[in-house]
Amino acid sequence: MKKKLVLSMVAGAALLTLAACSSNNATSSSSSTKASSSASLSGKIVAGGSTALQPLVTTVSQEFMTKNPNVSIDVQPGGSGAGLTGVANGTFQIGNSDIFAEEKTGIDASKIKDNQVATVGVAPIVNQDVADKVKSLTQQQLIDIFSGKTTNWSAVGGPSEAITLIGRTTGSGTRVLFDNFGLNKGTELASEVTQDATGAAAKAVSTTPGAISYIAFSGLEGVTNIKAMPITFEGGSKAVDPTNDNVIDNSWKIWGYEHMYTSTTPDEATTALIKAVKNDTKDLKAQGYIEITAMKGSRTVDGTWTAK
Repeated sequence: MKKKLVLSMVAGAALLTLAACSSNNATSSSSSTKASSSASLSGKIVAGGSTALQPLVTTVSQEFMTKNPNVSIDVQPGGSGAGLTGVANGTFQIGNSDIFAEEKTGIDASKIKDNQVATVGVAPIVNQDVADKVKSLTQQQLIDIFSGKTTNWSAVGGPSEAITLIGRTTGSGTRVLFDNFGLNKGTELASEVTQDATGAAAKAVSTTPGAISYIAFSGLEGVTNIKAMPITFEGGSKAVDPTNDNVIDNSWKIWGYEHMYTSTTPDEATTALIKAVKNDTKDLKAQGYIEITAMKGSRTVDGTWTAK
């Protein structure tokens, strides 16, 4: 009887030992899996180019670095042309652009990857002293103003005041969009003062009586003493307001995709940042951009619109 009791105690001890080992192994495996899944991203990302897209990328990048402290992100302005050139030659991990790579001379679009994260409208803006009298413009009037044919606001129902043209520098994606869809591609522009950034163009118009320029909708927030001008587009019967709703169905023609170009094999941190920008619908909408999924159609590089 005593032998049986001893044997039972030994067997019980062995079972407890096996159970403990199994539990420890499970805990170790769980800890290993947790450590692996929580491993942080790392690396340095330079995202340069479009000043129209810069506010959104900057906001999301700051949040991204807080969550991923081993990732360093430098968001640089410079225009879409600089962004495309930088990513093509490897200077940037991300090239922010308002235009397709195919529209930039000297860029081989097949060697970089297009990541479309949003759409954005572009609007002509005027100083408030003009807006007090000029409620809208036809597309032809817009062309005549930027080509230098019309030089005084009185010719379009405004004050007797000289028109000051404030354009964008060569390489600006916003300039390409405005030329292609606002002025009809090929319009020869008159001599103008140029600004290399969205914010600078908005400020120049707000502080210059009689001024006109054009900026992305995302640059309208917080700027006073300017007005985004409604346009009656060629073939249309009434003026269209520059609003996101009108961009969504292509009633407002002057808009483009916001691209974050990368190499064809971007690293994990770069891929994660682009995903974060595209999915941050709260900041995207708050800053005046439009979700691509909200669009009621799509547009190709040659400007062809296809409704869904």
